[in-house]
Amino acid sequence: MSRDKHQLRVFYKKLRAAMSAEEREHKSLQISQNVIDFLSERKGIKYFHLFFPISKQLEINTYPIKDYLEEIGGKIYTSKVDSESLELKTLLLRAKTKFQLDSWGIPIPEEYEITSNELIQVVFVPLLAYDQKGNRIGFGKGFYDVFLASLDHSVIKVGLSFFAPELSIPAELHDIPLDYCITPENIITF
Repeated sequence: MSRDKHQLRVFYKKLRAAMSAEEREHKSLQISQNVIDFLSERKGIKYFHLFFPISKQLEINTYPIKDYLEEIGGKIYTSKVDSESLELKTLLLRAKTKFQLDSWGIPIPEEYEITSNELIQVVFVPLLAYDQKGNRIGFGKGFYDVFLASLDHSVIKVGLSFFAPELSIPAELHDIPLDYCITPENIITF
């Protein structure tokens, strides 16, 4: 029996909550190492869009990825929700910037420049669940769906997940699938 999006969200939120903080951090570091391995085979990529973890959602710690991208001279972008339009605005981070939490608990850099997303080559995509075709389920707000649709089709979309893929999840016509998903154990190609 397949589960609908709501059931999958509930299931994966419970799975995350069942992990200890130490286990989440350990798995986050394994994911970071796999990201490094992934990028070592793609040395021409220099423009990265990275999400930062929302603590209350028990997301993957992506700060080690940020540190690595800075070490290799990458340009790092992230997003923040525009409170009026409810669209994601693209932010170019300044090196070694500190972060503060917005009203949703999303880490926002203290030093940034609002910019276009034209140079982005890779987007690291947050998710709750994904399937063997690269379809993903997020938190249901649709921010990343709109953001991914605004990017050039050549941009590489990489999900980050603590878990293995579902066999299949419900997808809609406007959904944009991932190209890869990086887990603690694997780099999965779709």
